[in-house]
Amino acid sequence: MDDIMNNIVTKTLKPGGKLPSENVLVEKYRVPRMTVRNALTILEERGYIYSEQGKGRYLREESIQIQLHLTGKTSFTDKMKRLGYDLKTRNIYCEKINYDAKTYQLLKANEDENVYKIGRMRLINDEPIAIHNSFVSETRFPRIVKDGTEIESMFAYYRQLGYKEFTSNKSLLSVTFPTSYEQQILSCGSMVPLIVVESDCIDVHSNNVLEHTKILYRSDKFKYDITMD
Repeated sequence: MDDIMNNIVTKTLKPGGKLPSENVLVEKYRVPRMTVRNALTILEERGYIYSEQGKGRYLREESIQIQLHLTGKTSFTDKMKRLGYDLKTRNIYCEKINYDAKTYQLLKANEDENVYKIGRMRLINDEPIAIHNSFVSETRFPRIVKDGTEIESMFAYYRQLGYKEFTSNKSLLSVTFPTSYEQQILSCGSMVPLIVVESDCIDVHSNNVLEHTKILYRSDKFKYDITMD
């Protein structure tokens, strides 16, 4: 598996190219067929190769690399449009969450308040690349139950309500692996790491926290520019 990965990194294997058959790999590495099959299965789960029934295994085409500034002053939609990407957004849910001490504390919400999670799927060139989750308090946004299922850009929604400038206190970055639901909607395997970016959105004028944001990015679709604006 390490040798095949090295061939992928050094481009000895070309994107879109067909991999040698299992029989050829068994002979080349002098290992049992099961060892070869296990290695190929892991590479497929990690998103490097794919199978076609009756034809064999192929190296995936090179991923779209997206430059992304990890700051909270500009909306994701505005950033992608400014960079010229063909971005589409689909609202996928607006649902009330169970009490979560961390989220409620970040939103400065009381335990008896309702907090809703609005999820949007982001696609570039019709390919799913990220899930954006925004957590907002119903107390601050009383129409969120009605409006939530139609929101594609939270910043645009806030501007409609009179908010003009936004900032954030900090951004946290971590890594996780997708749940079965996330695998389905992101069209990725279980072993493709997701980059998790958590931040808040603050109204500059009032200094009130408008939302807590948790974004799941496919790690194979982005390069990350973390330069501060």
